[in-house]
Amino acid sequence: MKCFNFLVVPIAMFMVSASVPAQKPQPGGATKPAPIIFAVLNDGKMVEPLAYVEGGKLTQPVSGGEEPARLTAFNRNYYKAKTSYRLIFGGANAGTVAIMSSDPKAECSANMAVVSIVSPRAKLRGNVMALATNVIATKKGSGVRRLPSAAERAQIEALVRSEFGKHKVPSSVIKTLKSHNLTALDVDSDGVAELVGTYWVDTSAASRALLFFIADKAADGKYSFGFTDFRNIKLDDVMSSDIKDVDSGVYHERLLDVFDFDNDGVAEVFTYIQSFEGAGFNAYRREAGKWTMIFEGSNYHCGY
Repeated sequence: MKCFNFLVVPIAMFMVSASVPAQKPQPGGATKPAPIIFAVLNDGKMVEPLAYVEGGKLTQPVSGGEEPARLTAFNRNYYKAKTSYRLIFGGANAGTVAIMSSDPKAECSANMAVVSIVSPRAKLRGNVMALATNVIATKKGSGVRRLPSAAERAQIEALVRSEFGKHKVPSSVIKTLKSHNLTALDVDSDGVAELVGTYWVDTSAASRALLFFIADKAADGKYSFGFTDFRNIKLDDVMSSDIKDVDSGVYHERLLDVFDFDNDGVAEVFTYIQSFEGAGFNAYRREAGKWTMIFEGSNYHCGY
């Protein structure tokens, strides 16, 4: 479990972006694009760089707060009109993501691009997001991405209530759970669904308790949390001073998709955290039966 002080999140995101050492592509002439993973956001209309893939590891890409020369070089290498990337949905190829336009001088989207998606099955909208990549995958993903069954949801929500209780959230509040998503996936193609979810409760008129989790199913058919992230948000923590922004998704960690970027046969879980001045991106790998964060990145957009 990890906790955050959201008063400093936007500032911290900018500092992380500004301190990242120069990475490919370098300013100057065009270079061969490095392997990269994008988040597909805004109902499938935009892509945002999530991480480079270098030596089997994820590294911070060019942020929107970088120097103009680096942003121009990045856009030249990755956002040439009609460039296509593979759409990843359910951990498998699900179509194409074609670059339509970008502008390295755009005030709040200097390293982002407008895209067009062609997919026979991925319907991206709201909290249903995806990944795009040029990474060569040698393992075929399961392609499983669905709503949970009634039985799965019942098990998970019992665990969610118990987890909120551990953090001393009043039982009267826990009765009314709210959720941005609960998604069934199959990260290792074994026919057993992992569940990734984002829940919250109103702890008062001006405060919220947030929970993100990854759950695994044991041989006895019961689910347990392999990872949880609990957060308390108060009105004073919200930059806009409007708690309804939290309800809309700000500060919640939400699923993007899963993708086996290191080709070890088990897909990693990729997530997105919306903030007022940018976005955060995390990646998790299953290690010894638990899920461990292996990447924490950010992308600065513009001042709020």
